[in-house]
Amino acid sequence: MNGSGLVVEIQGITKRFAGHTAVRDLSLSVRSGSVYGLLGPNGAGKTTTIRMIMNIIVPDKGRVTLFGGSATGRDLSSKIGYLPEERGLYKKMKVFDLVVFLAEAKGVDRRSAKHDAHLWLDRLGLSDWEQKKVDDLSKGMQQKVQFISTVLHAPELLILDEPFSGFDPVNTQLMKNVVVEMARAGTTVLFSTHIMEQAERLCDSVCIIARGQKVVDGPLAEVKRNHGGSHVIVAVEQGNAEVDRLLQDPSLVAKADNYGQYAEVELVEGGDAQQLLHRLVSTGARVGRFEIAEPTLHKVFIDLVGREAAEARAEEVKTDA
Repeated sequence: MNGSGLVVEIQGITKRFAGHTAVRDLSLSVRSGSVYGLLGPNGAGKTTTIRMIMNIIVPDKGRVTLFGGSATGRDLSSKIGYLPEERGLYKKMKVFDLVVFLAEAKGVDRRSAKHDAHLWLDRLGLSDWEQKKVDDLSKGMQQKVQFISTVLHAPELLILDEPFSGFDPVNTQLMKNVVVEMARAGTTVLFSTHIMEQAERLCDSVCIIARGQKVVDGPLAEVKRNHGGSHVIVAVEQGNAEVDRLLQDPSLVAKADNYGQYAEVELVEGGDAQQLLHRLVSTGARVGRFEIAEPTLHKVFIDLVGREAAEARAEEVKTDA
């Protein structure tokens, strides 16, 4: 490991495609042993950034440094596990044979590959499918096979592009547990997602990008703390017009996001949470929850890139049309 402790260092990378700038002057650093989230709406440039890290495509300008050296992602394949957003497996091969084959391609000896393949397939509930062709598996099972192929060689750096896409809640939790376990064992994890709840549970540090540009990055706790304002989580009975008016009172409330079962309220600068509580009670509404809290990562994300996300979606619809 290099002296700085950085596993991934990106310095001012830009990538253009046919006049469209997918990534613009992006810089970020991923420290050894951390779980780092590359976050952004669809079309923000996350996958393009990851492909540049892996040297699948080359930046038009800027530099990517891995493990403090000059070797590229392709040269370091034995140290990196990469799960692309677009999955791809040899579908006519048997599950066990495929996993062993891909492990050997990463430098694992055949005996160890077979031993570890059995362990991983059992852990992810695929033991009964070892001798089935990949094509016979459901989409979710195939995703598990690809994940196993990504981690079986015990990579030092694990890069996951939208890793939980397509999983049901039970299997999503299973995969999260595996990622957390690997991180605790010292693996550096970099993953992309547009689902903030996943990032908030897993990440030490995050970088939020929109339209190919960095909006904010840093330790998760610091990003949330620096977002500013006093935030209160409020759960009150629905259908009370006085409560609705109170949560829109500009003298006290800067912004209120109502999620149905609860509302996340940002007070104006200098606003008093106790005053809000007193006024809520005075409406006669039943207050089931009142909690002074940091803003959620979801709220930070929406506040910072909500407009850009909406514009990106509109462009995608227009392009599809």
